[in-house]
Amino acid sequence: MKVTAFAANGPHEKLKPFSYEMGDLGSEQVDIRVINCGICHSDLSMMNNDWGMTAYPIVPGHEIIGEVVAAGNAVKNVKVGDKVGLGWFSGSCMSCHECMDGAHHLCPSAEFTIGGRHGGFADYVRSHWSWAIPLPEGIDMDKAGPLLCGGITVFNPIILAGVKATDKVGVIGIGGLGHMALKFLNKWGCEVIAFSSNPDKKKSILEMGATRVVDSTNPEELANIAGSLNFILNTTNVTLDWNSYLTVLAPKGKFHNVGAVLEPLAIPAFTLITGEKSVAGSPLGSPALTRTMLEFCVRHDIYPITEEFPMAQVNEALEHLESGKARFRIVLKN
Repeated sequence: MKVTAFAANGPHEKLKPFSYEMGDLGSEQVDIRVINCGICHSDLSMMNNDWGMTAYPIVPGHEIIGEVVAAGNAVKNVKVGDKVGLGWFSGSCMSCHECMDGAHHLCPSAEFTIGGRHGGFADYVRSHWSWAIPLPEGIDMDKAGPLLCGGITVFNPIILAGVKATDKVGVIGIGGLGHMALKFLNKWGCEVIAFSSNPDKKKSILEMGATRVVDSTNPEELANIAGSLNFILNTTNVTLDWNSYLTVLAPKGKFHNVGAVLEPLAIPAFTLITGEKSVAGSPLGSPALTRTMLEFCVRHDIYPITEEFPMAQVNEALEHLESGKARFRIVLKN
């Protein structure tokens, strides 16, 4: 199959029209016609080789909503005509300890949708059947794409940390990831504190599901809630005053990081020890958990706030994201 796409040929280069042949379809693979594809900040990081793992030319795009148009003879769970979602992962070995334990996203040989292969800024994309997630009935396909990366990234920590409806929780960074975390935690039943340095966003943050907004740059406001939160989720990718947030945690509280902070985290040992607190991190989630998250979203009408661009205007959309003007996720439509 010939694929028409948009690719970057080097760091900080604009995307240009690009075509390639996908080759023969594997027995456990599916081809997906891309209906729309979200833009994630990870696409920019990969385009610019910020993580030192990019192979050029690169076709970004890993928040894909599409339709299965071809299936290998050993494909299970999905069939031609099914509407599916495809996120950061497009394959895993299905035989290692992690895969057999249901943690396919931790597979040592997992295949990234835009790592060493071409992604969803295109008319077609290919994946292993296990990562082509069937979409639940009634889902809004125009807004669902960002759930396949940003959504599961902030949903998985809620499960890992065992967050309860009675918990008081906090979210740092109310952007593309953070605003989805607010929506999830609100419907989970939690009291939700949003940490933000922008007072102009307070009204909209409360509308997204926060119970209260705390000025993250004000030591007095942080001191007023010291020792009160059971769980804090950090969605930012910048270095913070980690001790200030760990102090806000209640005893046995959990600080979870999903922001790709490039510098080492300076975590004070005694703050952890004296309160039996913990610091953790996670990537996305398994195919099963992703499907559960999508069903939870349909049940509670949870979707990211999105802006739409035609796929042909992908460079304009990326500039909109880089300028910080995106509110809050961008979806490219074919």
